[in-house]
Amino acid sequence: MSRSRKSVNRCRPDSEIGGRAPSADEGLSDIAVATKLSSKPHRFLGRMLPGKSEGVPIISPVKMLAGREGNYSGRSRFTTSDRCHLSSRYLPVNGPSLIDRMSSCAYVSQFSADGTLFVAGFQDSDIKIYNVDSGWKVKKNIRARSLRWTITDTSLSPDQRFLVYSSMSPMVHIVDIGSTMTDSVANVTEIHEGLDFSDDDDYSFGIFSVKFSTDGREVVAASSDDAIYVYDLAANKLNVRIPAHTSDVNSVCFADEAGHVLYSGSDDHLVKVWDRRCLGSRESGVLTGHLEGITFIDSHGDGHYLISNGKDQTIKLWDIRKMSSNFRLNSLPTHVEWDYRWMEYPSHLRNRRHPNDQSLMTYRGHRVLRTLIRCYFSPSYSTGQKYIYTGSADGQIYIYDLVTGAKVARLRYHDQIVRDCSWHPFNPMLGSSSWDGAIANWELSPLPEKRN
Repeated sequence: MSRSRKSVNRCRPDSEIGGRAPSADEGLSDIAVATKLSSKPHRFLGRMLPGKSEGVPIISPVKMLAGREGNYSGRSRFTTSDRCHLSSRYLPVNGPSLIDRMSSCAYVSQFSADGTLFVAGFQDSDIKIYNVDSGWKVKKNIRARSLRWTITDTSLSPDQRFLVYSSMSPMVHIVDIGSTMTDSVANVTEIHEGLDFSDDDDYSFGIFSVKFSTDGREVVAASSDDAIYVYDLAANKLNVRIPAHTSDVNSVCFADEAGHVLYSGSDDHLVKVWDRRCLGSRESGVLTGHLEGITFIDSHGDGHYLISNGKDQTIKLWDIRKMSSNFRLNSLPTHVEWDYRWMEYPSHLRNRRHPNDQSLMTYRGHRVLRTLIRCYFSPSYSTGQKYIYTGSADGQIYIYDLVTGAKVARLRYHDQIVRDCSWHPFNPMLGSSSWDGAIANWELSPLPEKRN
C-alpha cells in the first residue's frame, strides 16, 4: 500500500554538539566510561594482590575472596565493582536447556525487571509467561486479539501487573497478568483492553516497538507510518504523535528513568533524540553512521549512551553528546538497492563507512536479515554493562566486549533466526527465542583464567 512521505522539520540549536569524530584514544576513553560500573576490582585489591598485565589487575576469584577476608577494602565485603568484576567473568554460554517449543516462529523473549518472569511471544498469537523461579513453569498463556501477522513486541509494566503487546496494527492491547490461569479457555473471559494509537481512523499502519515508561503511566510506540506515539494510560488516550522519520520507525525507547528523552531508530538510517520538554515536531539531535535501516535500539539507562542494530550488519555505540543538529541527505554514500527480507547483504559493502559516522564503536560479526533483530547492553548489576549481545540471522547469539569490540562468545543451538534474547538482570542466565519455535535458556560458564 503506497502512502505519501511526510517532511520532517529539523531543529537547529545554537551550537552543534560534537563536530568531529573522536580520535582512537579519545574514542576508547569514551567507550570505557560507558560501563556504568567499573569491571575492575577495588583499587586496594589491585594494589595489594599480585598479578598484573599491562597495568590491569588480573585477579582470580580465589584471590578476591582472600582479599575480602583480609578486609583490603576496609568494608569487610566486596564492593560493587568487585562483584561486577567477579560475576562478569561468568557468561551464560552453557547448554542450553530447552524451555519450550512451539509450532510457530518465536519473535519476542524478555525477562522481567526482577528476573522472576520470562515473556515469549509467537507468530501464531501465543504469548507465554514463564515463572523462572518455579522451574520455568507457565504462569500464564495469553491468546492475542486482533493479531496482524505476528506479535511484534511485548512490554511488562514496572509492577509486573500488566502486559502490553503489539502487532502490525494500530491497536495495542493491555492484559492483566495478575491471575495464575494458564489454559487458553481462561483468556476468553479476560479483558484485553485495546489502546487505539490511530488518531485519524487510519488503521493501515502497524506497531513495531512498544515500551512502558518507568513509572508505568505511559506507553511509547514506534510505527510503520514514520511516527512515534505516546499513550497516556491514566487518561486512556493518545497523548502525542510525533512525525519522527521519513520511513518506518522500527524501535523507540526512553533514555532514562526520568522519561523526558526518547531515542528512535528508523529505516531512514538515522537515530534521533527527542526531548519531550521542548518537543514540538523537532528532534533535539541526529546521530548518523548507519548505512542501512535500523532494526532496534537499546538505552544504556544513563541518558547519554545507546546502541543500535542495523541492516548494514553492524551494531553501533553512540553518545548523544556528540549528536548533530541536522542531517545532510547528500552525505550518504550511493545507496545500493537490496531487500534484507530475502537477499543476503552484498559482501563488498560490509566494510563501508559513513563519511560522517558519529558512533563511538562499531561491532561486526552477526547477521541482521529477514526480521528486526534486537541488541542489548548486558545487565548493570552482574556485568557493569561491559558486554553487548544480539541475536543473528545465522541462528546464533553473539556477545561482544563493549570497550574492545572483541567477540567474546558465540552461542550455537537454534536452527533458524534468533530474533530476540534476554540476559537475566541478576544471574548468569540468558533466554533466547528463534524462528525455529524454540525458547532456550543458557547458563553460566567462567571465562578462561589468564595466566600471570
